Amino acid sequence: MEDFVVSARKYRPDTFDTVVGQESITTTLKNAIRNGHLAQSFLFCGPRGVGKTTCARILARTINCTHLGPDMEPCGQCESCRGFLNNASQNIYELDAASNRSVEAMRSLIEHVRIPPQVGKYKVYIIDEVHMLTTEAFNTFLKTLEEPPAYAKFILATTEKNKIIPTILSRCQIFDFKRISVEDITAHLKRICEKEGISNEEEGLRVIAQKADGGLRDALSMFDQIVSFSGNSITYKQVVSMLNILDYETYFQMTDFFFEGNVPGCLNLFNQVLDNGFDGQVFVEGLSSHFRSLLLMQDQQTIPLMEVSVHLQERYAGQSLKTSIAPLLQALELCNGCDQQYRNSNHKRLLVEILLLQLVRLFAPATLRGGEAQPSLPGESVRQVEPGPQIQSGTVRPAENQDLSRGSENTVPMTPAGKENASPVMRNPLSGSSPLPLEEKQTGKQLEQTVPSIIIPRTSVQSKTSLRAFDVKRQESQLQDQAVDRQEEADFDQEGLMKVWNSYLAKQQNEQPSVYSVLLKANPELKENYAVRLTVPNRFVSEDLLSGSKEKDLLDYLRAGLKNTSIHFIIQVDENMEPSRAIYTPLEKFQEMQKNNPEIANFRKDLDLDLEL
Repeated sequence: MEDFVVSARKYRPDTFDTVVGQESITTTLKNAIRNGHLAQSFLFCGPRGVGKTTCARILARTINCTHLGPDMEPCGQCESCRGFLNNASQNIYELDAASNRSVEAMRSLIEHVRIPPQVGKYKVYIIDEVHMLTTEAFNTFLKTLEEPPAYAKFILATTEKNKIIPTILSRCQIFDFKRISVEDITAHLKRICEKEGISNEEEGLRVIAQKADGGLRDALSMFDQIVSFSGNSITYKQVVSMLNILDYETYFQMTDFFFEGNVPGCLNLFNQVLDNGFDGQVFVEGLSSHFRSLLLMQDQQTIPLMEVSVHLQERYAGQSLKTSIAPLLQALELCNGCDQQYRNSNHKRLLVEILLLQLVRLFAPATLRGGEAQPSLPGESVRQVEPGPQIQSGTVRPAENQDLSRGSENTVPMTPAGKENASPVMRNPLSGSSPLPLEEKQTGKQLEQTVPSIIIPRTSVQSKTSLRAFDVKRQESQLQDQAVDRQEEADFDQEGLMKVWNSYLAKQQNEQPSVYSVLLKANPELKENYAVRLTVPNRFVSEDLLSGSKEKDLLDYLRAGLKNTSIHFIIQVDENMEPSRAIYTPLEKFQEMQKNNPEIANFRKDLDLDLEL
């Protein structure tokens, strides 16, 4: 039986043009070779499986090729290229720093660098996982890396650039490899399927690409596993079953249950998810991702952020018509809160079930929730007309002796402002366009109200609210709230100001004597527009008063005590004013002395002195 070669090795790129998803890096390297501007050392960094070692090998092969093509790609026919393809090249050395991280390993490498190449132009040293080297090994290698022989090139590869010492980073040309996009991985898998004669569904390949999280090697490993499971075909259902992931259908169905107010359906579907072996937190994370996709569908400019197929975009678009931005934002906050609490919860299943009940209450029509009014946020489209007074009991009967021509003049009675206890009810749609009189009994009285017929189906498509419009409306609402707060601010006089001022001084006399001494002779005086003028003897006292948290603490105290947030200070410097004698704490004295003589800090540290606070 022929030995099986995994796809990650079988279809490993051997030229710059076949590298997947790193066009900017491969173009830069090819131009450097073409122009003769090749650096002496490179650092390739990025997540696993994105092509760092592959690009290092291609670069080593290319610069040693004796018959480069016009596109700066190796010929594959010269002695150097044949040696590389047969893994017998004498000019390319690979070192795993994870197992060769000592000073002795670096000294051996340095001795090897001194020997010039026998065939070819360059000797290339590829050090993988270079961040695993010890600090001593880095320092041993430092001089050789800074001034290597003309024939030596170093290519360092790492997944953790932050662990490499700065002296190494400064001597390397750094290339940051990005995660490979879902589109690029999907296209690469399709090319492999065509070469191998494997039938496939694009949606199944896309799930593999998403699961790989930007790593092509991970995607190819999953691809081989699924091919072994399913034979010469890859379908969406097979991929979902093999990788044991929750498919889109689960979240679409669950969200439909939310819109329908189907509590039993939600709980039973979640129970089915748990029975299939999935963790509740995985389900919550997927539900958050689903709500995010619905939110992105609310604005044309954010739709490209969704990494899904056109077919799935159409499904998301259809479901997004049933809701709007405000409830989706609330749903994301609920899911995020559940995700944060999940790990520390002793009742994990109950925590998720409570989340599902909250989402049903959020999304379901009010008629399915016993007439409970659905909360709304600023910027949400209004779908239903504000109802009139609640009808306790009554009957609907045909109009008798009613002038239908006055129907257009009838208006819906609105709930009086200030009555927060009024509980609105949802009206059922009535056929016909003529208004119908309603009879209502209240404490024995017969009251008749003529209300126009309003038909607004729940399932009708509401007007779209863009994310930008939502943000603008929210800012307008905040500005209106601030304006109302300013109107409700309490007025005060000089006597009230001094009462709160003296209270603050009494508090600071024991807690912060230095602040007390500064404010003691400030003589606060109330001016127009709630300005408080403070008089100080010189600009140094003024700067000290306005520095740090002193001004904020004083303002907060005055605003809270006088119930007025418009209070602000005006500082007046009076040179003729006698300065008060400042009272400083030992710590403040030490800090002032340290400003004049920084060596005092070292003196205190050397003698291990403590301040008497």
